[in-house]
Amino acid sequence: MRVAQVNKQKQEKIQENKPESEEVPAEAEEETELEEGETEGTEELNTELEEEAAEEKETTEETALAEEVREGVEEKEEGKKPKKEELEEEIVEERFYTIPLRRAWIMPPKQRAPRAMRIIRSFVQKNMKVGVAKEAKEETDDEEEKEERLIISAELNEKVWLRGIEKPPRRIKVRVVKDSEGNVTVYPAKGD
Repeated sequence: MRVAQVNKQKQEKIQENKPESEEVPAEAEEETELEEGETEGTEELNTELEEEAAEEKETTEETALAEEVREGVEEKEEGKKPKKEELEEEIVEERFYTIPLRRAWIMPPKQRAPRAMRIIRSFVQKNMKVGVAKEAKEETDDEEEKEERLIISAELNEKVWLRGIEKPPRRIKVRVVKDSEGNVTVYPAKGD
């Protein structure tokens, strides 16, 4: 009698700790079924059937996950190819410059890297004629305003700030790309 109460308490604890969707372990079922008076043969059949069902469920889940992964990889591969082609088509003009940053070293130490970034921005604006088109468009009011933007890439920013605010490079090689929309993007040169 005492053993039956202990087993019931164990089952209640197991049910409280686990979500309702999970099954009770086979060991706990065997104990309860033995107490109720069933034979061991039926218990073994029940556990075998449950194990087979669990294996089938796992295999179907594994195959479903494998199919999803394959589809995801195929979609990613397909997505990469057109993006590369689009980027190549959008480039209207590409130039390489070596920008001298020696004027940044005239500034106090804590202002050198920000000054170097301003020098890069002004150099690219002058040489790629960013902002000149805006002045011409202001004279003609009938045309729609098309904003030209100068974008300094994160890689170039990191390269300038690599040694900290006090020690920017003396010169830097850059690749400047102008796209079909008029946006100018500055990247570090690959060989540098």
